[in-house]
Amino acid sequence: MESISAVQPELRSANPYLPEVAADPVPFYEALRDQCPVALLSELPGTHVISRYEDVKFALQHPEIFSSAVSAVEIGQDRPLIPLQIDPPEHAKYRRVMDPHLAMRHLLPREAAVRALVNELIDRFIDRGEVDAHREFNVPLPCTVFLDMCGVPVDRLDTYVGWKDDIIRPQLRHPEHAFDADALAEIRRNTAAEIYSFFDELITDRRKNPGDDLMTRFCQGEVDGETMTHEQMLDVGFLFILGGLDTVTSTLDCALAHLGQDTAMRDVLVADRTRIPDAIEELLRLHTPVMQVLRVIAEPTVMHGVEMNTGDHVMVMVGAADTDPSEFGDTAGIADIDREVNRHLAFGAGPHRCLGSHLARFELQVALEEWFRRIGDHRVAEGAELHYSPGIREIESLPLVFTPGGRR
Repeated sequence: MESISAVQPELRSANPYLPEVAADPVPFYEALRDQCPVALLSELPGTHVISRYEDVKFALQHPEIFSSAVSAVEIGQDRPLIPLQIDPPEHAKYRRVMDPHLAMRHLLPREAAVRALVNELIDRFIDRGEVDAHREFNVPLPCTVFLDMCGVPVDRLDTYVGWKDDIIRPQLRHPEHAFDADALAEIRRNTAAEIYSFFDELITDRRKNPGDDLMTRFCQGEVDGETMTHEQMLDVGFLFILGGLDTVTSTLDCALAHLGQDTAMRDVLVADRTRIPDAIEELLRLHTPVMQVLRVIAEPTVMHGVEMNTGDHVMVMVGAADTDPSEFGDTAGIADIDREVNRHLAFGAGPHRCLGSHLARFELQVALEEWFRRIGDHRVAEGAELHYSPGIREIESLPLVFTPGGRR
């Protein structure tokens, strides 16, 4: 099997981490699926890229072959992040402790407080008729909700957001080092040390002064009859500061940007807010915020005639799977709020399915319900150029305009 660069020379520089691919990934996804379903990109030597729906789903459902071990993604951590980088059967032990506390029965009692927060944020800009939605809404809303759930003080939000960006997208925070892998690795290591230090103090405090927050509950949860160790809790905290402060922001960015350009879909939601759950699922599918996840081959396997050997890395292109016509038909590459079957993989599949999927849907629904109750005609500001971050599609700045004062 040829690499994609050999199949189509003009794609020789194609790379999912390029800004132009992040801004409009669908053509890149199409080229991968159609020309080389198992590719070797020249910019990522030794990494296979799989892109078709059934292949991606298979990889996500079979961690015994496509492992999530720490070697798949090294971001400055000292140990595997729990439960993300722990494979079954150990993985299930941690999920049994953590999953129940992120179930809807624990989220619904928070609904009134979350709605109040949404409206408090909207109140700050609605009379202006314009807003940088990323900075003023999409970052503070999910971050505040999540930090409150974890019992973490919100007054240091800018610090926490800076930490997760220095881990996830340091090349954007530090453009002077964008092409220096060693410098970026050093930034991640230094940031990781700060994160560990923060959670070291927080977890020690929760052991001495337990509350009713997530971190306390996890500290008290038992794995194999014993509470999690201090180091295990540090690894949970490291993961939470990344996942809890990033992906819902990215999803809101993509959703409001899309709806600020797709006025037909926007107007459907203005007229009938009961369609918001359908819109959320469709926008998660089309604008899958986490474009790809990395895995490492634990057992040799063959896919489409390509041998993948133990230790090889695999980029599982979730966004490509979610726009695959073999699963989603002729409208796979466009938004269709009336889609009857939507088995998207934006939250993954198999044992590593996103731990926070219920929380994400809950936050998205409350946010969009209140947004469209109060703001009916938002659109992307004329002439605005949206810059999407690669890998996880956050928008650097999202200028929206609407009728001052909102809906009358």
